[in-house]
Amino acid sequence: MVLSGNRYFGILCALAAASGALAQQTPPSTVIRTETRVVLVDVVVTDKKDNYVHDLTQKDFKVWEDDKQQSVTSFSFEADPDGPNHDQKRYMLLLFDNLSMQLPDQTRAREAAKQFIDKNAGTNHYMAVANFSGSLQFVQNFTNDADRLRNAVSGVKMSVGPGGGFGVRTSILALKSLARGMSDVPGRKILVFFTGGMRLNTENQSELTAAIAECNHSNVAVYPVDVRGLFTNQPGMDGIGTPGRGRGGRGGGGGMAMLPAFGGVPLMTAFFDPQRGGTTTGGAGGTGGSGGGTGATGGAGRGSSGGTGATGGGTGTVGRGGSNGGFGGPGTGRAGTGSGTAGNGGNAGRGGFGGGGGNPFPGNNPRNGPFNNNRGIIVPPAPPFASADQSALYMLADGTGGKVMLNSNDLLGSLEKIGKEQNEYYLLGYTPPESPEGSCHNLKVKLDKGGMTVRARTGYCNVHKADPLEGKPVEKTLETEVLSNEPGKLSAPLQLPYFFTGANTARVDVAMEIPTSTVKFEKVKGKQHAEINLLGIAYKQDGSVGARFSDTVKLDFNDKKEAEEFASKPMHYDNQFDIASGKYNFKIAFQAGPEWGKLEKPLNVEEFDGKTVTISPVALSKDIHKISDTETNLDAVLLEGRTPLIASGMEVVPSASTRFKKTDTAVTYMEIYEPDNVDKEPPQLGVQLSVVDKKSGAVQGDSGLIDFTKLQQQGSPVVPIGLKLPVAQLAPGTYLANYTVKDNRGRTATRSVEFEVE
Repeated sequence: MVLSGNRYFGILCALAAASGALAQQTPPSTVIRTETRVVLVDVVVTDKKDNYVHDLTQKDFKVWEDDKQQSVTSFSFEADPDGPNHDQKRYMLLLFDNLSMQLPDQTRAREAAKQFIDKNAGTNHYMAVANFSGSLQFVQNFTNDADRLRNAVSGVKMSVGPGGGFGVRTSILALKSLARGMSDVPGRKILVFFTGGMRLNTENQSELTAAIAECNHSNVAVYPVDVRGLFTNQPGMDGIGTPGRGRGGRGGGGGMAMLPAFGGVPLMTAFFDPQRGGTTTGGAGGTGGSGGGTGATGGAGRGSSGGTGATGGGTGTVGRGGSNGGFGGPGTGRAGTGSGTAGNGGNAGRGGFGGGGGNPFPGNNPRNGPFNNNRGIIVPPAPPFASADQSALYMLADGTGGKVMLNSNDLLGSLEKIGKEQNEYYLLGYTPPESPEGSCHNLKVKLDKGGMTVRARTGYCNVHKADPLEGKPVEKTLETEVLSNEPGKLSAPLQLPYFFTGANTARVDVAMEIPTSTVKFEKVKGKQHAEINLLGIAYKQDGSVGARFSDTVKLDFNDKKEAEEFASKPMHYDNQFDIASGKYNFKIAFQAGPEWGKLEKPLNVEEFDGKTVTISPVALSKDIHKISDTETNLDAVLLEGRTPLIASGMEVVPSASTRFKKTDTAVTYMEIYEPDNVDKEPPQLGVQLSVVDKKSGAVQGDSGLIDFTKLQQQGSPVVPIGLKLPVAQLAPGTYLANYTVKDNRGRTATRSVEFEVE
């Protein structure tokens, strides 16, 4: 059975209830409940010898939220045989990330899991089993039946998803879905994550934040187990006596290279690389750094900073440690164009790329508006000694109050340690200060006593409810509007680009511009307050529901002047929902004050097997902005289950309209799915854009093939791309932007999007 998203959540809860897992009615230790206004924090305390400490009292603990000390109002020790929760059921879920594990490591992990089950499955100890093989497979629901659990983990599972698949990205989504599914299971839950490592990039760092927030909300502690043991290859090593594969460094340089133009003005530029900047000028490329040394000890080569005429490139030598060279600062020359010479066993160096120009696309992000601007840090940094593919494991564990198990060939011993922590924790409670919905907060727990190690999650989020209108009268009213044949009184532009998250599954972006002139504000707690309610439903061809969502946008302004300014122009709204491949009719109804609106649009989600080079549908945008490291980690939108469109450190906010003014910054966002990017030697990737007048068919400009190999993250077949449209150079009319993707293995894919210029 393959399960994902909200569908998985519903099935897991139903199965858990059927198996008796929810029979115990002890209130779950959720992070925050608005109705009761209490935050519960699980704390594990060990001494210098890693023994659990049992004799602490409430007065020994101090809790800080956002660096302000809080009063602990409730306290218990879960291992206390006379405590109120001693007989509470304990829940552990074993998740095997088959895509990241080599077959021998997976075999060892499953054998250790079977031995652990034999020793630990019992009266009050329930376990469940899930596999991730490109999609999430829930194999065995919570049970204390050891035979059923052993059968569930037996046998090595081959990857059945899109090759090395969406790897990190979809495994994080799987973690998040599992945590959400356990939200109603009482008490502290442990998720044991068997993995062969997880390498983050800018985009999935944001998704990791949302997964940690979901785990904390559902009181799930993640315990990653690196199944590679003591023989994990460290950075710069390729095994004893094994030749490495060095790569020449890349040269430095200035801003973006100029591409084919209308009368000397750039037709388009590849953008969103913070190292390349956003200008069209810059210093020339510096000399590329060399590759690593020989054998198992190669060091990273670094290129020089930008100069004024130096040639890019460099010489690669053997050794895996070689890395890209540095990038130069902004200048005034062309980007470097030189090419390096292949070294002894290494790859040829590459020419210089642009340096660090600024962001030429200023603009306002509606998500930073007055109704959604509360952020806080909940993800701890990885320790400096963590390798690149283990940093995320530390973040998951530290952020949720779990612990990383690595650098050990005794997998059973690691599981035994995790099993003990089902009881070995203190439970602290406090009443938090009031905070806006969607805000996140730091947590720190300290002891008055020294010589002890304290582990607790590092934050919580006052999260937006997934379906805020559920069960409310307004939901029924909106549903009636959706089903009605009558048009709504309010109209709005609507776009529905989608992006694949796995084989035949996609995430749909809903982009609208909601009229606000009818919104009525009233004074609530000293603020000008109003709400806009929405209900969206995607109907299948047979009339059944393929997906649905509801939402409430809460608006709070300091005074009438701010409220009137808001009501003077449409409000950008975007949301997301997951859906399977197929043909749908999407309808959405919304209430903006006393008036109602209804929109309808066909939605055709193509089939996708994850095994061929493919381009996603194209999202148009007028609003992009740079994502700093802090903003990427804290995007409140992610905490509502959404995934922002990010390419090379820039966020693209999808537009509801396909019409642009000549003065607009017109941008397109798409995702290229290159399955062979998981190979040790991934293919080179190029993208070509041509702009065609729809009426005459005349080509208005062609970019030529642009090398996007640099934007590929090895191990992830998803390559997000942002491109600028040349609307300033186009006459008013309707155009097609035609995209062609090619790799050096002879495969191509095409996609088009229509847009208008006023």
